[in-house]
Amino acid sequence: MIDVLIILVKFVGAIVWFLVLSLYLTWAERKESAVMQDRVGANRANFFGIRVLGLFQPFADAIKMMTKEDFTPEFSKKFLHNLAPFLSFFFVAVTIATIPFGSPIQISGKEIPLQVVDLNVGILFVLAFLALSIYGVILSGWVSNNRWTLLGGLRGSAQLISYEVALGLSLIGIVMVFPSLQFSEIVGFQSEVLFGWLPKWGIFLQPLGFIIFLMAAMAESERVPFDLPEGESEIVGFFTEYGGLKYGLYMFTDFMKVLIISCLLTTLFFGGYHVPWLSAEGFHFPWGGEWLLPYWLVVVFQVIMFNLKVFFFCWLQILVRWTYPRFRYDQLMDFGWKFLIPLSLFNIAATAFFMSL
Repeated sequence: MIDVLIILVKFVGAIVWFLVLSLYLTWAERKESAVMQDRVGANRANFFGIRVLGLFQPFADAIKMMTKEDFTPEFSKKFLHNLAPFLSFFFVAVTIATIPFGSPIQISGKEIPLQVVDLNVGILFVLAFLALSIYGVILSGWVSNNRWTLLGGLRGSAQLISYEVALGLSLIGIVMVFPSLQFSEIVGFQSEVLFGWLPKWGIFLQPLGFIIFLMAAMAESERVPFDLPEGESEIVGFFTEYGGLKYGLYMFTDFMKVLIISCLLTTLFFGGYHVPWLSAEGFHFPWGGEWLLPYWLVVVFQVIMFNLKVFFFCWLQILVRWTYPRFRYDQLMDFGWKFLIPLSLFNIAATAFFMSL
C-alpha cells in the first residue's frame, strides 16, 4: 500500500511539473520570438495590477481556451472528433513517467527513486507512446470530414511515420555504447569519466547520433521547419475544425512534445541529472581538489542541473522554430528518407566498427 502511495505521489508530482512547464513554454516562445523581433511580447495579463513580465499570460490563455465555445461540426463523426485531441494529449503526457529526475533519496530508511516507474524497456515505452500519439492526428484529419483537415492528417501521418524510422535508428548507437534500454542504467553509465576528466556523456560517444536524434525528434514535434501538417498559409491543418479546449489541447500537446524531447536529449546524451565530477559524497575534481557535500544537497544539485539542461533544449527548439522557414513537402520527405535514415545506418556501422577495435 505504501509503495502504491509513493508511486502515486511521484506520478502527480511529475505530471504537475510536466504540465506547468509545458504551459510556461507558451510564454517562453512568445517572449523569445519577441526578443528576436525587437518586440515586447505577451505582457497584458495581470493579477491585481501586477504583470511580472507577462508570467500570468499562460493562465489567462488557458482560461480563455476553456471558456470558448466548444464547436463540433454537424458533418463530422462526433465521438471520434471529440476523442482525437485527448488521444494525442494522453499518449504524450504519460511518457514523463519513465524520466529520472535525480538520484534516489532516503526517507525513513526506504530508498525512493526520483522516477515514477523504472521500466527495463524505458526507451521502447517512450518511443511507442510517442508513436501512438499519431492516432490523434490521423483521426482529427479524417473524422472532421473536411478536405483540408484530411490533407493535414495525411501529411502528419506520413511525416511522423517517416521520421520515426530515423528516430529509432539514431538510438541504436546509444544502446550499443550503453547496453541497456533502461533510463536509470543509461544515466548511471554516463556518471563515469573518460580520460580521467571528460564526463562519459552520450554526446561525446554518439555525436552523430545526437544530431540525427535532434532533427528527427523536432520533425516528430511537427513544429517549424517541420510543420507541414499545420501549414497555416496553405489553410491546411488537421485541427482546422477544432476550437476552444480541444484546439488548446492540440496546441498544448505540441509544447509537451518539445518538453519530452528536451528530457530525452538530456537523459540520453547529456548525462541526465548528473553534474560533472559530482558523486554521492560531493565534487571530486580531476585536478585533485574535492568539495564534500551532504547527500541531500547532492540530490538538489542534480535536480537543478537536470532542469537547466531541459530548459536549454527547450530554448534551442524555440530558437530553431523562429529562425528557419518551412520545408516544402518533397524536401521534408527527402530529408528524412534520403538523408537522415542513411546517416543513421552509417552511424550504427561506424559505432560497431569502433567498438570492435
